[in-house]
Parts: sequence; structure tokens; C-alpha cells
Amino acid sequence: MTNPVSVGVIGAGILGLAVARELTIRFPGLSVTVLEKEDHVAAHQSGHNSGVLHAGVYYTPGSLKAALCRRGAAMTREFCQENAVPLKEVGKLIVATSKRELAGLSEIERRASLNQVPGIRRLTSAQITEIEPCTQGVAALHSPHTAAVDFVAMCEALARTVTAAGGTVLLQTPVTGLREVGSRVRVRSAAAEWTFDSVIVCAGLTGDTLAASLGTPGDLRIVPFRGEYFELRAAARHRVHGMIYPVPDPRYPFLGVHLTRDVRGHVHVGPNAVLALALEGYRWRDISPASVARMAAWPGTWRLARHHWRSGISEIAGSLSKRHYLDRVRAYQPDLQLADLVRSGSGVRAQAVARNGGLVDDFALQREGRVLLVRNAPSPAATASLAIAEHVVAAAELGSARA
Repeated sequence: MTNPVSVGVIGAGILGLAVARELTIRFPGLSVTVLEKEDHVAAHQSGHNSGVLHAGVYYTPGSLKAALCRRGAAMTREFCQENAVPLKEVGKLIVATSKRELAGLSEIERRASLNQVPGIRRLTSAQITEIEPCTQGVAALHSPHTAAVDFVAMCEALARTVTAAGGTVLLQTPVTGLREVGSRVRVRSAAAEWTFDSVIVCAGLTGDTLAASLGTPGDLRIVPFRGEYFELRAAARHRVHGMIYPVPDPRYPFLGVHLTRDVRGHVHVGPNAVLALALEGYRWRDISPASVARMAAWPGTWRLARHHWRSGISEIAGSLSKRHYLDRVRAYQPDLQLADLVRSGSGVRAQAVARNGGLVDDFALQREGRVLLVRNAPSPAATASLAIAEHVVAAAELGSARA
């Protein structure tokens, strides 16, 4: 491979922008171009989440996710301080609401200890109310250094650092296909074409399409899951001081309906996890026959449905019934009332599903010649974005090519 002088990055979410920034840092003088189909950065997953900077509580000790979360959280704190991005340390409780959840809580405690999460400690029922007076449970874990971050502002700051370093961020530029031509990669959109020495794809929900355009769709597919949020009305926000999570179901890469105070003082409630009927299906009425047909054609979708249909029905019930949704939160905040919940926005998670129906719960990269595709970037992708970018750029093997 000849020395690359130009790299295209597809996607201006937090990971794509972090990768572009890392390229400008690691290879001064490299021409870096970010291509984004929307008219602003952080248009999808990066701008529609709980805004939590995770401390690394949940992840398997010694795993890539655990290492990237710890390093990424530290890097994010430093970046936010340097670039005036709002970040507030509010702390987090993981609450066991019954004795049957204590085993799960103990496993999280074990992982958090091995992951060297700072300040983690076990709380009794009485100690829970010292931190969150309106919260009830039989036991809890307290992570005092879990923080809230404005990830949209962080993405905007990342874009500024890329352009300040000589890179380019092109908005309203939907990429329709990729093709290797000789020793370069041709990138097509409806209005123009570009040619780069290498391309890194961080396209989230639309990553499958670009993999398929290379003729290598791989052995997993993105299935969109919508997470719907409520907010606490202003008069009820005092009930939540920081962040409150249930003990998650270990069968799923979702953390359950939780309460999170953001950097502006608003308290988000959610999300649930329902199958979206379009790649960007933020509402029930957002239905794409093409997306439904694509999901139906993937054997993993049917196997996933067969294995987890009971959970799916419960999630749908929470989506359609505000009272059902409230009941899930009242397990640990029993005094909340129906009027305290105000419908808010939603996000769509690009969840990779394997052929056997398994929910892929780790980062997945696919290299095809001069193209590196990020096929799955689960939580804590936003927290760990700067560290993931280091990992992705290293995997792209541009360093040896430029030596």
C-alpha cells in the first residue's frame, strides 16, 4: 500500500467525528474529509441518548469494552474541560428492588471492583435514601463519579477541532455506495464522487448498505430498536438528584428504564426498547416497507423474535401505555404519579444482530481492502468514543502505510 494522503470518514456522529479528530492528531498533514447525510452533526444516536458518561460498572473485566470505557471516560472529561462542553458529575445508583435481584447486583459489584471503578460502594436500604430520598430498594450500588454530558455539544466541538486541524466536514452529503478502484476507494453520493486512499465507515444505522455496496455484507445485520423517553415535569424533578438505574437483565444489551438528570437539570425517564419499523423509525407511524423487508429477510431477526417474544410484548406494552411505563419506574420510585411523566423524544439504536439471533454486545469491525467498517458500536460508545477512535485508527493500519 502506498502512503495514504487522504482518508474519508463516513458519518458525523460522535464516533465518526472522534475518528476524524484522531486521524488529524496521529497524522498531521493527512487530508481528512467527513461525509454526513444530515444537515447537522449528532443527528441520530449521538444526539438521542441519556447523556451519561459511564464509569465502567457493567462490563466484563479485562474486556475491550471495559478498557475503552475507562480510558474513554477520562479522555472525554479532559476534552470537555478543554472545549467548554457541559459536563456535570451527578453520581449513579443501581437499585435492586427485590431480593431476587441481589445476585445480579453482586455480579455488577464484582465487575465494577475488578474494573477499578472509582468510589463504587454497596448501599443498604437506609443508605439509598441518604443519596436519593425518594428511591426505595433492598440494596444498591453507588457510582459517585458517573457524570452527565452534553454529547451534542461535544460533537460540535469535535467537528470544530477537525476543521481547525485542516479537515473538512461535509453535511447534507448522503453516501450511496463505495467501490475500490485500483489502489483507491471511490465514494458516491447523489450529487458527487470523491476518491480517497482509505475510508473508515462509522455510519451507524446505514452501515449495512455501505457494506453491501462493497459486495461484503458480512454475517450480521443492523436491526433498529427505538428507545422512547419521558421527562419528569418540573414540579417532580426534585425527586431525582442524580441517576437511578434498575438492575439490568443480563440477557439484553439494554440497561432498563432509568432516571437521569442531565446537565440542564432536566430528568429523563427511559428508554424502553421496541423494534422500530424503519431504520430511522423514531415514531410508531414511521414505517418503511423496505426496512421491514430487509429485516424480515435476515434469519437472525426471526430467531431473535422467537427467543425473546415475551420481552418484546412487554416493551410494546410500555410503549403504548403510559401507566405500564410508569409501573416500571415505580419499582424504585414508588411515589411518582402518572401526571409526573411528560412524553419526550426518542432515539433509535443501531443494534447488530447475528445470523443465530444473538444481540451483538461488543464492538465489531470489518476490514475490506482499503475500507474499514464499524459494524457495531454499542454502549458505552459515546462515553468511550475518543478511546474507540484510537482503536479504530490503529485497526485501519494507516501508520505502517505512512511510515
